[in-house]
Amino acid sequence: MQRTLKQLAIAALFCAGAPLLSYANDISIYPAPFNAINPELAGNALPGMNDIDIWTRIRKGFGIPDLDNSLVESQTQWYSSRPDYIQRTTVRASRYLFHVVQELEKRGMPTELALLPFIESAFNPEALSTAKAAGMWQFIPSTGRDYNLKQNMFTDERRDVLASTDAALTYLQKLYGMFGDWQLALAAYNWGEGSVQRAVNRNLAAGLPIDFNTLSAQMPNETRNYVPKLQAVKNIIANPAAFDIALPKVDNQPYFVTIGKTRNIDVKVAAQLAELSLDEFKALNPQFNRPVIIGGEDTKILLPESNAEKFKANMSKWTQAFSTWTAHTVSSARERIETIASKFGTTPEVIRSVNQIPPRMVLKAGSTILVPKTEETAALDTDLTPEIADNARLAIAPDVPETRRIYVKAGKRDTLAGIASRYRVTVAQIKEWNGLKRDTLAAGQSLQLQVPNVAGHATTRVASHHHAAPARRQVASAKAPVRKAAPAPARKVAGKPLTLASGNDARKQ
Repeated sequence: MQRTLKQLAIAALFCAGAPLLSYANDISIYPAPFNAINPELAGNALPGMNDIDIWTRIRKGFGIPDLDNSLVESQTQWYSSRPDYIQRTTVRASRYLFHVVQELEKRGMPTELALLPFIESAFNPEALSTAKAAGMWQFIPSTGRDYNLKQNMFTDERRDVLASTDAALTYLQKLYGMFGDWQLALAAYNWGEGSVQRAVNRNLAAGLPIDFNTLSAQMPNETRNYVPKLQAVKNIIANPAAFDIALPKVDNQPYFVTIGKTRNIDVKVAAQLAELSLDEFKALNPQFNRPVIIGGEDTKILLPESNAEKFKANMSKWTQAFSTWTAHTVSSARERIETIASKFGTTPEVIRSVNQIPPRMVLKAGSTILVPKTEETAALDTDLTPEIADNARLAIAPDVPETRRIYVKAGKRDTLAGIASRYRVTVAQIKEWNGLKRDTLAAGQSLQLQVPNVAGHATTRVASHHHAAPARRQVASAKAPVRKAAPAPARKVAGKPLTLASGNDARKQ
């Protein structure tokens, strides 16, 4: 980066929180957040500014007592024997580490907590566990809502780099306040505060110690190994040469700046204007669930600083539509996807893909879906708004016929009226379906009926803010071995989704 951290920090002081740049396109570029500094102090520098790289800064802030047991040895051996895995994960982490360390230092928290996403998600903000935990810090939906992480059709802030980091650190601070011990706080982050509190209470009642090593006997395997995994990564970061590992250099400076914006823009257009690949753009902005970013006062885009300047310049010269999508509300169950696609000049496959509607499913009335803009909708200036996004719901049901054909054999005492009542049809319908002229039936006569089909239950996809939620937080780990088995290394390249399987079914709510 052409300007130095010191220049940016001092500039931030004089700006007093104002945007670094504002321009006619309703876009503002904000510097990466800095700790407040006193220009009178020696060095006029932010904490760690004079360090060679971020790893040195992290080591200086270690503050959790070391854990030493056989599980730590096992986990350290697993990680250290996989230098390629360490390399991939730390390269991925290089985008986020400066911000996480900065936030930890602001709160006076131990900096080894910056390594926790190494265990949780292999630093993949698009990671999704089998327990539906998402993001770099692996929040389940309910805990995400507890910590004000918005989840709707268009945005999932559990994957938002800034919002999820703030929520995770707030949660960890709360847990430390409950237990007064970082190792127990970490165990609670994995197992749930209620579970750890009950284990503490049992040991207190029995007159036993309440340290992690003692309490771990009551913990499930995943939690028993969770803190040792973090200690193992800490051991390697503390002295990589001892394990014959060369950490990639990560500069002790911001990787990204924040773009404040107020207009809708397609994800592909935003990446193009920033002159970034789509994968790199999504690695910094994985919270957007749909191909359009809905603008608003709270909408933020992260970009490398040099690309932010390109984004600003290219946007001022852009002559095409910034967004090619709008919202459509399904009026009735009879409005099929094929009809909607024809209306908006697209294909059913596009509608299904962009709205993540599985095959052989139909939309229920009231559903809000994303559709391409047409000349008509563009002229009406109908646009997606944060209010539409917050209230949008997608309800789907199996695509089954309204009726099904059955055959009924008339008994000696059966009448057309009785059969019609039994199957909730009319006598006239039975006569029409079977070509009957009279109202009488012969014993054993076979009748064809079209009876109402009972469809499967509708599925509502998009998190509601009103669900009753389990109190316990669920996480997925980028696993080192639990017992003797070792997991495969991370199975992705930077910016691509990674699904992580939970190793403990008991943790799923």
